[in-house]
Amino acid sequence: MRAVKIAALQMTSGEDAAANMATAERLLEAAAAAGAQLCVLPEKWPLLGRDAAMRKSAQALEESDALAFAGELARRHSIELIAGSILERRADGSIANTSVHLDRSGKIVATYRKIHMFDVEVEGRHYRESALATPGGEIVLSESAGGQMLGMSICYDLRFPELYRILALKGAQIVVVAAAFTYPTTRDHWEVLLRARAIENGCFVVAANQIGEHPGGLRSGGRSMIVDPWGVVLATAPDSECFIIADLDLGALERVRAGLPTLANRRESAYSWPQGGRGQGS
Repeated sequence: MRAVKIAALQMTSGEDAAANMATAERLLEAAAAAGAQLCVLPEKWPLLGRDAAMRKSAQALEESDALAFAGELARRHSIELIAGSILERRADGSIANTSVHLDRSGKIVATYRKIHMFDVEVEGRHYRESALATPGGEIVLSESAGGQMLGMSICYDLRFPELYRILALKGAQIVVVAAAFTYPTTRDHWEVLLRARAIENGCFVVAANQIGEHPGGLRSGGRSMIVDPWGVVLATAPDSECFIIADLDLGALERVRAGLPTLANRRESAYSWPQGGRGQGS
């Protein structure tokens, strides 16, 4: 398949899982009616709020109410789904921030556990995702029903270009970003980072973000976005719960990569990781 129609769903999730699922159902139904073949849900779409509530909501994948619900939506609408991210309770008791690719029958195609924990300070507020979740350690590439290669990522991953470069070198044509980007960083960094990842790697980027206020004083910035390999923004969401949709032309991707062959022009022998430093101090 030379083109695929993909939608990104933008939500304001809270601690009422039933309400969140109803919103996801409404938006996905509308996106499917608009012709979407694959939909991307945002980070923590089934429940987003205080750590205690999120910790309590975590379930094993095979027992997850949210994942079962997402699978039912995929089956009902015969649509592929990147089930944003859910909180997964792992066998050792730890929690992972996990994104799942479901096929049209609702079966799991691929599972990605967020690698980079959001342990930062933004405008005086400290965020410590590592207090809730344990980082994953595997870069995940998946394949859609149409044969498109999908790179999977979650939120803070967006700030680590090496992840996206490796996904591109492994064959990713489309990278999906399930996010709950904070309001300040959405306003100042979000579009720049999304377009940079697309341009650097000659790939499409489909980013589904949360929007608005969440319990615990959290606030997300919205502006879900679909970007083409030239860095052109194909669709941007307004500041409301909604979906955006665009046709992704794989022929255009091939033309960009042929004209600007940055992946082919890399000189791996010239690159080495610095030893000992962490980019701080001197």
